[in-house]
Amino acid sequence: MSRTFWIALFIAFANALSFTILIPILYLYGRQFGLSDLQTSLLFAIYASAQFISTPIIGKLSDRFGRKPLLILCLAGTVFANFLAGTASTAAILFFARFLDGITGGNVSIAQAIVSDITAPQQRAKAFGLFGAVTFGLAFILGPILSLLFQRFSLGAVFLASSAIALIALTFVIIALPETIKTKAVKAEKWWDIGLSNLITGLALPKIGILLIVNFLIGTTFTIFTFGFQPYFIHVLYQNSKALTLLFVALGAVAVAVQGKGIGLLTQRLSLVKILFLGLLMRSVTFVLMPIVPNIIFFVCVCLIFSVFNSLVQPTITTLISLNSKPEEQGTTMGLNASYLNVSNAFGPIIAGAIVHQSNPQTYSYPLFLAGALTFIVLLFAISQRRQYTPAQQTS
Repeated sequence: MSRTFWIALFIAFANALSFTILIPILYLYGRQFGLSDLQTSLLFAIYASAQFISTPIIGKLSDRFGRKPLLILCLAGTVFANFLAGTASTAAILFFARFLDGITGGNVSIAQAIVSDITAPQQRAKAFGLFGAVTFGLAFILGPILSLLFQRFSLGAVFLASSAIALIALTFVIIALPETIKTKAVKAEKWWDIGLSNLITGLALPKIGILLIVNFLIGTTFTIFTFGFQPYFIHVLYQNSKALTLLFVALGAVAVAVQGKGIGLLTQRLSLVKILFLGLLMRSVTFVLMPIVPNIIFFVCVCLIFSVFNSLVQPTITTLISLNSKPEEQGTTMGLNASYLNVSNAFGPIIAGAIVHQSNPQTYSYPLFLAGALTFIVLLFAISQRRQYTPAQQTS
């Protein structure tokens, strides 16, 4: 891997850390402002909805003007938005801050486009495995640990820490990251053609469109789980925020091991498509198993198994999208992928928030059962459509 790859990986890690530090406290922070479960789900949804709108625009602009200037813009937005959230005095300010972070939140898709720019096609599965290990693995270990440290001051202090980490990433982009795009996209004939139309036309792209649909469905089922996971852990298993944070650390450690080494080993034996199927199957099974026995030891054991196979899903589907995209369209397709994944993050929490009721803790298990059943349906859909998105070199 080149020097630029490792620079981009560090920036992506710092960006991911600024996000994962917030995960253990987002639900609790919303409740601190007096929000109900449903209202808290809308706090998740407004961030994801804003990203859905902005990410394809940012991705297309990065194809046209370069990765570096757009990444600077996105990280600057994260710095300001999380500072605003950390100092918020009302729920309205908190909602606005989450919207602002979402509307400038193309960081991950641009970083993925950078990896695509500088990595040969035959090396992308390994590259995105390392990318996932660092951004969604290592960051999931260190983020919750840092969160736990700053929670000693206040939940708002965690947002301020997130802002500071994003500022470090922003500084590193300005100083150390070279521009990586080699072939810039042709300037649009119409000035208003800034990428929003791609949300529709992207679905018709050969091989790419079906992957966008699959990833949207994957994301929706996963975020039904992620929103239901925290209240189930706290209200049904009677655990606290410290225990929740430590569980995130353990899950992150597993993800680092799997994405750092496991994906590279698996690709020597299985095609990317089969790895995706394996990850979805085991994700479905573990979702259903989690709430069957309301016991903390059982729950943690199932979660660890879940983390092993869950770690396969996103790096695999990102690699499939990259392999099926032209070099000059990597930013656009990665932006589209992130956009549909982000809007799934809006639907999932709303669905989960609508079926749980504070007065009946048993309902906190419903999102886990629902996520498992829907994930299995998504697996069947992905299997039925596999010939539409399997790369030519991996056709089986």
